[in-house]
Amino acid sequence: MRVNGWLSGFAGVVIFAGSLPATRVAVADLNPLFLTGGRATVAAVLGLLLLRLLRQSRPKKHDIGKLIITAAGVVVGFPLLTALALQHVTSAHSIVFVGLLPLCTALFAVLRGGERPRPVFWLFSLSGALFVGGFALFNSSEGSLTGDSLMVAAVILCGMGYAEGATLSRRLGGWQVICWALILSLPVMLPLTLFTLPDDITQVSATAWGGFIYVSVFSMLVGFIFWYHGLAQQGIAAVGQLQLLQPFIGMALAALLLHEAVTWPMLLVTCAAVGCVFGARKYAV
Repeated sequence: MRVNGWLSGFAGVVIFAGSLPATRVAVADLNPLFLTGGRATVAAVLGLLLLRLLRQSRPKKHDIGKLIITAAGVVVGFPLLTALALQHVTSAHSIVFVGLLPLCTALFAVLRGGERPRPVFWLFSLSGALFVGGFALFNSSEGSLTGDSLMVAAVILCGMGYAEGATLSRRLGGWQVICWALILSLPVMLPLTLFTLPDDITQVSATAWGGFIYVSVFSMLVGFIFWYHGLAQQGIAAVGQLQLLQPFIGMALAALLLHEAVTWPMLLVTCAAVGCVFGARKYAV
């Protein structure tokens, strides 16, 4: 079980690392609103089938609020804001910001869990934010203020969704959390999908549809099944460290699949941010 938890968590991180390159490909031909609504709708239908097949009981009324917060972060907020951001920046550039996701998750765990981290935690937190902010400021030709701002907001919302989902997974089970969050989002996401459906789907490239399928099935559902299983088996704090590998895996995928340039400044600032996140998480409790 010990090895199972780590392998499951690592599988989730690898799947999530492909999300930004796949989104970058998809938004080349698809409206970001359609991509956000469509991926959630497809995943929600699959999640509903999974819950029915395995005869899972419904969540309690006091869990609905946390499920809504989880959905706002990982079903709506992060997918929509990253899709919008990737119209302005490359996926390799955006992955730098994902290096702060573990820290953001820890910050929400502090706020929601009432933990009191040591002062060193805040030192690492501020240092990481300065590294990323400095990179965005001095590499404006590679990025854009709009794209960078959207990525920062996306990471904040995703951290919120991860923290709420991780708390709920202790009671509901890991994969059940994302399934119920998706189902709660369906009354909004299905109409959004239908309203923003492409006028002529035959004009959408096969590559864009491939990106859509990936983020719908893997990023939105399968990745969370592995991820929350790992958290449940090994613990949130321990398996959460695996997120530190996500920027490196994502950059490798962006370079391999999209032939995007991964510059030395990108690598250096990602390493610096990851080091700060690691230190912050170490002193979080």
